[in-house]
Amino acid sequence: MKIYVRQDNSFIEDRQYGGKSLEKLYNTWYGRVLSKFILLPVFSTMATAKDRKRASVKKIAPFIEEYKINMDDFEEREYGSFSDFFTHSIRPGKRPVDPDPSVIVSPADSKVLCYDIGDDLKFTVKGSVYTPDEIVGNNPELRHFAGGKALVFRLSMDDYHHYCHIDSGKIADSYEIKGKLHTVSSISSKYKIYKENHRIVNILETDHFGRVVYIEVGALLVGRIKNNGRTVFGKGQEKGYFEQGGSTIVLFFENGRIKVDADILEMSGNGIETKVKMGERIGVAEYV
Repeated sequence: MKIYVRQDNSFIEDRQYGGKSLEKLYNTWYGRVLSKFILLPVFSTMATAKDRKRASVKKIAPFIEEYKINMDDFEEREYGSFSDFFTHSIRPGKRPVDPDPSVIVSPADSKVLCYDIGDDLKFTVKGSVYTPDEIVGNNPELRHFAGGKALVFRLSMDDYHHYCHIDSGKIADSYEIKGKLHTVSSISSKYKIYKENHRIVNILETDHFGRVVYIEVGALLVGRIKNNGRTVFGKGQEKGYFEQGGSTIVLFFENGRIKVDADILEMSGNGIETKVKMGERIGVAEYV
């Protein structure tokens, strides 16, 4: 799959960490049998145990080289393990947040797709039809999102795994839905992963974009989603981080609240993800 890079109007190929193993897991009969155990959170905890040991630091340098990670963006410190590497923090100023209050920013370094939520509260992701209640549970707040927008931010192993708030405001409600840990790569597209995966649902009351549903979705090898518990927040303020692995953030917006940038809409219409950085503009408030 190709990914659009808006900074220079180019395209790059998606590189999936552990792609051959994932192909066997999702596209062979024996893989599907094994998946009954592998997709359970306990497996991800066991599978990453070796990466939490000191000896795993030897994997860091080859990983940085293979995925061309710019370490100038991140704090300079000694890492205790390969898993510890995934909790590294960004250097001050390396992820500037657009300060304009009318601008909506990306919550994370990721690849984003935008979907329309129909008046019947349905939208389609990679061939799977979802309703918001499948993702967040039976919540009366969902009636407000008919005709709105769903933004799906996919983080892969080489992305910075911290995420931020897209606006100032407060958390009105937050709850956890336990589930499996599918990979969030295109390999798992036949599964309704955002319905099945472990996730944390947050109902936000934002100052400039109305009610927003902010969902952190765990994925294969992500043992924990670590939120900081802050209920009142500012735009660009860190919300939390994912531990080792790929993962996803899903945002729901009410009808008439946001205008997503034209390049993201165009690429999404063609099924192509757009690469974005945390704090980068992705749209504006509808009233602008």
